[in-house]
Amino acid sequence: MSAVYITTPIYYVNAEPHLGHTYTTVVADTLKRYYNALGYETFFLTGTDEHGDKIAQAAAAGGTDPQSYVDRISGLFRTTWDSCGIAYDHFIRTTDAEHKAFVRRVLQKIYDAGDVYFGEYGGHYCYGCERFYTEKELVDGKCPDHQKAPDFISEKNYFFRMGKYQQQLIDVLHAHPDLIRPERYRAEVLAFLREPLEDLCISRPTSRLQWGIPLPFDANYVTYVWFDALLNYVSALDRRGDDSLERLWPNANHLIAKDILKTHAIYWPTILMAAGLPLYQHLHVHGYWIMDSGKMSKSLGNVIRPLDMKARFGMDAFRYFLLREMAFGQDAKFSEEALITRINADLANNLGNLVSRVLAMQQKYFAGVVQPLSEHWASEDVKLRDTLAAAEFELKSQMEELQFHRALEAVWSALDHANRYIVQMAPFTMIKDDTKIARVGEVLHHLLEVVRTLARVLAPFMPETAVELRSLLVIREDRLDAPWGQGFAPGHKVNAPKILFPRIDTDARR
Repeated sequence: MSAVYITTPIYYVNAEPHLGHTYTTVVADTLKRYYNALGYETFFLTGTDEHGDKIAQAAAAGGTDPQSYVDRISGLFRTTWDSCGIAYDHFIRTTDAEHKAFVRRVLQKIYDAGDVYFGEYGGHYCYGCERFYTEKELVDGKCPDHQKAPDFISEKNYFFRMGKYQQQLIDVLHAHPDLIRPERYRAEVLAFLREPLEDLCISRPTSRLQWGIPLPFDANYVTYVWFDALLNYVSALDRRGDDSLERLWPNANHLIAKDILKTHAIYWPTILMAAGLPLYQHLHVHGYWIMDSGKMSKSLGNVIRPLDMKARFGMDAFRYFLLREMAFGQDAKFSEEALITRINADLANNLGNLVSRVLAMQQKYFAGVVQPLSEHWASEDVKLRDTLAAAEFELKSQMEELQFHRALEAVWSALDHANRYIVQMAPFTMIKDDTKIARVGEVLHHLLEVVRTLARVLAPFMPETAVELRSLLVIREDRLDAPWGQGFAPGHKVNAPKILFPRIDTDARR
């Protein structure tokens, strides 16, 4: 059996879960469910990053200690994902004892190998990013992300010989062009690597910062937060104490937003090289969600909280919008208007209406009992089956490239065909002719096969809806993969329809 290891970034606990966190996590959850359905062994990791300057400062500002602070925010992430139905396998925290012990072992290993040295460094330090910037990396003397001039800090620290592995990393990126996807981000990394790669400062003196993992070879220093955090992807497997590291790590698929590309595409692979570990299989990089009012911020009051979206619109509707609206790798715009449009047009008018019409006619004409199919199908029936099969094939093709929006477009194109099939066959008219009742039964049987197919293909994207469809069809999950026309046993009875996605009255919201 093949294996897939799926990770989100571990989220820094300086903010509560928001839209950006949710998108990455929903993507990871969708991939886990998708590969599970294909028979793969999957392991889905998420969690929280809890050390560093910002955490110590935030805790002090709140009048509490760092551990209490991170316990509260990390708990918010975990309860949010649980409430959203996220099917992660392990939630890691960088304050976990097993993780801290693993970080110290790796540090000692690369120190003993001569890849760590002690020196003095002066540089532009951004507390928001918790990293040093070179003059070239600054934009008009400011941090490109936080738009503030960094502080100049000069201090003695330990350094990782990251530059030693520059050419090796370049060679790997050329030999494995799909290591970083989409291609534009691989090109960005290679462009950065055209300049000499500086060594990485991997410590902070305890005289300035005590909230971190102590270096195993010098207790007067704690580990730089990024060196600590990146190792979570391996420490989470190591802690299991079985062959998970050997079995799963070669199939590691990291999901990140583009703002942490450098750390995951340069820091992380060079650390792995120094530690004698193989690189991840893929680094998948997505864009930003852009608000109508600009960048999300508490001060602007435009932070999108996942539990608010779930309460107002339903989790599956929110998932559908996120996956359908963003082309993975590119930026996308978020607005409630666009979300409501998707719900009304795609979910209520298309998917919901199709299911409701089919089940309503099945109840009205045959008391819910599925009618038999003839031995020879009409060309329209064959075309309907083939259209759904083609959509499923296209979905699988797009999922290989993480193009979720195109995968869903393929399904909804098939839905359009199914709705046209209803209009074309007009069972509501044929039923008036006693000689055509059997044909009406066949038409509805084929349409129920459409709904059964939808319950299977939509499960990774909209898991609650998939369960609801199975309930309406009164069908077990193991019957979803049966060939077309063989999903329903003789005499099978389906349930009456229910509204899956109520339309949202946009006029009433004005």
